Amino acid sequence: MQTVTTFPRPVKEIENIWIPLADGTRLAARLWLPEDADAKPVPAILEYLPYRKRDGTIIRDALTHPYFAGHGYAAIRVDMRGNGDSEGLLFDEYTKQEQDDALEVIEWLTRQSWCSGQVGMIGISWGGFNGLQVAARKPPALKAIVTLCSTDDRYQDDIHYKGGCVINEHMAWAAAMFAFSSRPPDPAIVGEAWKQMWMDRLENLPMLIVPWLSHPHRDSYWKHASVCEDFGAIEAACLVVGGWNDAYSNAIPRLMAGLRSSCKAIIGPWIHKYPHFSMVGPRIGFLQEALRWWDFWLKGEPTGVMRDPAFRVYVMESIKPTKGPDEWPGRWIKDDLWNAGNTEIKQWHLNEDGIGGLPQAETALTVSSPQDIGLDSGDYCIMFNGSGFPGDQRRDDAGSLTFDSPTLAGDIDIVGRPAVELDFSVDRPVAFVAIRLNDVWPTGEVTRITYQLQNLCQRVSRDYPSALEPGKRYKMKIALDDIAWRIPKGHKLRVAISTTYWPLMWPAPEPVRLTVYAGASRVFVPIRRDIPNEIAPSFKPAEAAEPAKLKELAKPDASRTVRMDEATGETIIEEKDDNGRFEIAPHGLTIRSATEKTYRIKQDDPLSARMETHWTEEVGRGDWQTRVETYTRHEATKTHWIIWGRIEAFEGETQVFSREWNEQVERKLN
Repeated sequence: MQTVTTFPRPVKEIENIWIPLADGTRLAARLWLPEDADAKPVPAILEYLPYRKRDGTIIRDALTHPYFAGHGYAAIRVDMRGNGDSEGLLFDEYTKQEQDDALEVIEWLTRQSWCSGQVGMIGISWGGFNGLQVAARKPPALKAIVTLCSTDDRYQDDIHYKGGCVINEHMAWAAAMFAFSSRPPDPAIVGEAWKQMWMDRLENLPMLIVPWLSHPHRDSYWKHASVCEDFGAIEAACLVVGGWNDAYSNAIPRLMAGLRSSCKAIIGPWIHKYPHFSMVGPRIGFLQEALRWWDFWLKGEPTGVMRDPAFRVYVMESIKPTKGPDEWPGRWIKDDLWNAGNTEIKQWHLNEDGIGGLPQAETALTVSSPQDIGLDSGDYCIMFNGSGFPGDQRRDDAGSLTFDSPTLAGDIDIVGRPAVELDFSVDRPVAFVAIRLNDVWPTGEVTRITYQLQNLCQRVSRDYPSALEPGKRYKMKIALDDIAWRIPKGHKLRVAISTTYWPLMWPAPEPVRLTVYAGASRVFVPIRRDIPNEIAPSFKPAEAAEPAKLKELAKPDASRTVRMDEATGETIIEEKDDNGRFEIAPHGLTIRSATEKTYRIKQDDPLSARMETHWTEEVGRGDWQTRVETYTRHEATKTHWIIWGRIEAFEGETQVFSREWNEQVERKLN
């Protein structure tokens, strides 16, 4: 990534600016804008997050926002109420209050002397979500958004449930927000009020996992802020961006199909990061692409964005299981239709002897996977290279039903959304499956291409699931995650089906025996045709503004171990991630964030599943030092989720706050 130090318009930064809201709350913002913006007003680009502009997102903010400002925009990074240096309290994610505040911020922007009255929003993850959600509220000034790694459906594709199954990232994210929101504001910004603001936050800190588990089906709680409920509400132009190695790529084709406003999509091989600095390349000139979008929609300049194809997509070459390559091999393609047009859906049968073109005699095949199948599932949402990528699938496949294709006679490109139609029965009223589409190498390694989890109680409805009747035969078509992947000649395609997938998926209340009726079950694979002399889309090289200046005081450290405790019979996964300690120039804050996560389960007992977390958050400067320690534990009985948490806050070495939570939530077909 090339660093840019000079821009068409010199940039000035306002380290903190207060945005007053109608209820008296003030939001803290960091602002970059051209030095001459008062004389020559510019459009504003808003990024709106709970992740602390002062320290939490300072690295990526420095790369991105000055770049926009230098090209003629006012780039503003706002802390949500209750986080960073902003006043007020945060009680949940994506609330109406959050959206209402954003509407006030946009209206405030239009009144500033340096703003032309045109506004855009940009954001990744939470910021990508609320860009869509705020656009659906139709503020008149919001003309365009750039949304990355986001979703239109908070239940179907977010960090809580996948296919109606509780994922462990649900617990991990609640624990992370528990720690993130516990940190104090900076006295250098808020003055002596910092201590009272901190105590107010700690006293009102929500245990978010409780409401999330209290809504196990797709009810009004999740429909709120899911823009798929009314795509037509969004009138702003949308540039939709994501990565195949991120958790949110499914939303991109749905948004492209559902939005009525102008929209374009870019999907690369990236993880949960911006495309100009993703740890997995190829990195692209994403900031230049964003400027093309802004310049057309906010300035009316003829940048040619409407001539771009609807989809610019990276087809990943098959690679052996990895901790994450610096550069994923592959090629860019362009399409105007997804899962159609240049793609044909091939239908094959899952037969007793493998994947075949014709159905064979019906055969009942059964599987009851050990509870620790899934140790190579990887993270639900990959944020860094390392242990987050799925590993070699051979061990997990050994505890699964598998169906292999014949050896491929030529390369095939899977571009679209594969699906598996299961003809099945189970022996329990609540049952889950994990279905993987795998790439089997001639040398034996198995790479996961794509997958899906499915709560079979939701075979008819995500809103109104029903218990399964043991022994009764059902049929369900299960769509896997969208993907673009080339399988080379000489490899095999595999469908793997297991009843467990730990630690990615929380297990069903009882061990499940699944019967799949081979010959009556099918797999659907979107195969893209070869286009001779196809002209690939191209991007400018990645560039960004100067990085933030950080002084490393203690090195980062990360590890992941998997072991069997012979005394207890538990499979134990221990993950440690210490981000190190840094001093931020020029304001001198020192920060440290570290987490430990432990997963435990016995191979024969789903009720032995347990997840524990411990977070340490440190923020200080000179004699002012604060530290927060948070602890959570999640377990389950057949009928209830058991949730425990504790927080301890310190000023210097003195404990100034502590609180403990003990909660139970009823399990409802999950």
